[in-house]
Amino acid sequence: MMAKILDGKATANDLLENVANKISKLKANGIVPGLAVILVGDNPASQVYVRNKRKKAEKLGINFVLKELPKDSTQEEVLQLVEQFNHDEKINGILVQSPLPKQIDEEKVIRMIDPKKDVDGLHPQNLGLLFGNIKQYYPVACTPKGVITLLNKYQINVDGKNVVIVGRSKLVGKPLLALLNNLNATVTLAHSHTHNLEEITKKADILIATVGKIGVITDNMVKPGAVVIDVGINRNSDGKLVGDVADNVKEVASYITPVPGGVGPMTVATLMEQVVELTAVQTNNENLLE
Repeated sequence: MMAKILDGKATANDLLENVANKISKLKANGIVPGLAVILVGDNPASQVYVRNKRKKAEKLGINFVLKELPKDSTQEEVLQLVEQFNHDEKINGILVQSPLPKQIDEEKVIRMIDPKKDVDGLHPQNLGLLFGNIKQYYPVACTPKGVITLLNKYQINVDGKNVVIVGRSKLVGKPLLALLNNLNATVTLAHSHTHNLEEITKKADILIATVGKIGVITDNMVKPGAVVIDVGINRNSDGKLVGDVADNVKEVASYITPVPGGVGPMTVATLMEQVVELTAVQTNNENLLE
């Protein structure tokens, strides 16, 4: 058996088409969605991510504002900039690119973002709404939301399924746990202190790897016919992009996401979708939230 590919690139393109339609409707009412990105320092990976976001946003007609600060910037300077964007009516979504230099407390920066403009869904207020499964609109971390969109596209139902997430980051593992729990999956969150990882992963109908370590999931850890989602983005010794899941897993799984071309494009497309959703909520265009 060879796993079918969950094509994140094609699914992201469909999503972006839908986003573009919503943007035209907003523009017909004189509204241009605005995304502000704050980049502190000169981390090369962060620069690439920001460039990708800019390219997608500008292609869609989103007003993209990038503020770059030197890596020796103070906490106060970053907080002031966030506050400035909080009050700027042309800005609907604010994103602070991580990682931040060590002198800056990331938690404080996230808390300073207006929850209504928190495009990454990491403000404690939005996390509370997510974990409480509150029935209203709120932004959700883009990678987890993108994973759910991808599963939906391929009609992979999570209701009642055993889902194992390996990795408990606040950006992916934890919000994904809440999203899947809200969709009635039985979720296990494994991490670096988990004993007998292989025993746990072998019970998964859907296995999600988000560790950031090459080949951490191997074929003997996967139940035959399981769906495998690889969130990892790593570079191997040849400089090639690879995930957390070993190559031979595709011989055991029923569906698998490739790296690149799986979860990555979904994250960027979901970010754009969320900028538009936040704009719709802020401008009383909730009818665009279908």
